[in-house]
Amino acid sequence: MKAITLRQPGGLDQLQRVELADPGAPGPGEIRVRIHASSLNFHDLGVVTGRLPSADGRIPMSDGAGVVEAIGEGVSEFAVGDAVVSTFFPTWLDGGPTLSDFKTVPGDGIDGYARECVVHPAHWFTHAPRGYSHEEAATLTTAGLTAWRALVVDRQLKAGDTVLVLGTGGVSIFALQFAKRMGATVIATSSSDEKLERVRALGADHAINYRRDTDWAAKVLEYTNGRGVDQVIEVGGADTLTQSIRACRTGGHIALIGVLAGVVGQVPTVELMLRHQTLQGLIVGSRSQQRDMVRAIEATGIKPVIDRTFALDDIAEAFAHQAAGKHFGKLCLSI
Repeated sequence: MKAITLRQPGGLDQLQRVELADPGAPGPGEIRVRIHASSLNFHDLGVVTGRLPSADGRIPMSDGAGVVEAIGEGVSEFAVGDAVVSTFFPTWLDGGPTLSDFKTVPGDGIDGYARECVVHPAHWFTHAPRGYSHEEAATLTTAGLTAWRALVVDRQLKAGDTVLVLGTGGVSIFALQFAKRMGATVIATSSSDEKLERVRALGADHAINYRRDTDWAAKVLEYTNGRGVDQVIEVGGADTLTQSIRACRTGGHIALIGVLAGVVGQVPTVELMLRHQTLQGLIVGSRSQQRDMVRAIEATGIKPVIDRTFALDDIAEAFAHQAAGKHFGKLCLSI
């Protein structure tokens, strides 16, 4: 079968197409899945560029969607022909988080989905939403579930809440869509007026160009009559966290999801404390949470926003496009 591997020390020029042995038939409790699509995440970019070191010859990509080709003895949840999507933490099935590293994550600690076929335990997958293409389903494993957990699982978003989403990447766009469908008011930021027009078209109530309005927290307070938002989807990291704290209401919640704008920096801990805010770091979620998200998607009809789809052989070009930061929503691979 066709696959992509990454040679160390990493870099887009170290992504190589290879031919690997077919994984064969599934054993007891396993399923064989023909992978048709994957999607790009900031975590995947870190792996392929070498910022997140992995084993030499690692198969990248944490997201995988496709069709069940065969089932092993004892598998009852899936049938041949089912459309499925992978989970980010294959061993985190339910309950609270117990993992603090990427040792079990496909495309990082173990081989990922930049290949045509896999044989894995059945609990490494969930059903894909009905009516989704494989590319659409592949956006859910990392970005979709991260937004879902931040809004619904950890904070229990309710109608009438106000949410601030930073940027227009995959997680932020999913958060915008989920929040609007649940009756929330959404404020979005971007450095591009064109992208801000697109978030308005998706339902954003207010849009802020953070390059023009560098004190964007003040604009958020203006839009909320000085109260601040109930929740911040914080994907920037250290360089944006100070303003996120200012933009969040007393008793509000900040979901720390990414480090796009900085890994290390000063945090105004006194202001965080005085405002009784919850600052929670999170990375994706459990299989049970993914199944709940899929049911919600089927009930609401939400569809992911896909900027562009690349062929598997063009994986380096896809990551270069991602690194340039010009995409809106998700980038996908067709396998």
